[in-house]
Amino acid sequence: MALRNRFFWIAAVIGLALDQATKFWVAQTFELTTPPDSIPIWPGVFYFTYVTNTGAAFSLFSDNGEWLKWLSMAVSLGLVALGLWVHLPNRWEQVGYGLILSGALGNGIDRVLAGEVIDFLDFRLIRFPIFNLADVCINIGIICLLIAALKSPQKGSREG
Repeated sequence: MALRNRFFWIAAVIGLALDQATKFWVAQTFELTTPPDSIPIWPGVFYFTYVTNTGAAFSLFSDNGEWLKWLSMAVSLGLVALGLWVHLPNRWEQVGYGLILSGALGNGIDRVLAGEVIDFLDFRLIRFPIFNLADVCINIGIICLLIAALKSPQKGSREG
């Protein structure tokens, strides 16, 4: 029996493995301090900076983020069900949903096990909030789904 939605599972496993490996590396390499422990990769532009976040993106819901772990797990279970039971018609959709699963599950695992998420990607040139690879996977997954939507032929139109 062939694996349904092969690219979905490949993207999910690779994304989750990279996310968890990089967070483990950060936790083992840096100290959680105030101000945060930081290494310039490209001074003035990009740093590895070790912080934790109990909330969602941009530290939203930091004071009351307990429900986020359950949301992450519910989204993850829904995406696993999608990968198992729904035929995703193209690679863009498979990779997109797989990457979103890896991001939701990666941050969800952190929230369940530690009550917070490790963030470390710090773009200072544009003063963007510090984030992690799970966040990157979710955003790339959304881009893949947008590409899939734009590539899909419209109903009633002829390909040709």
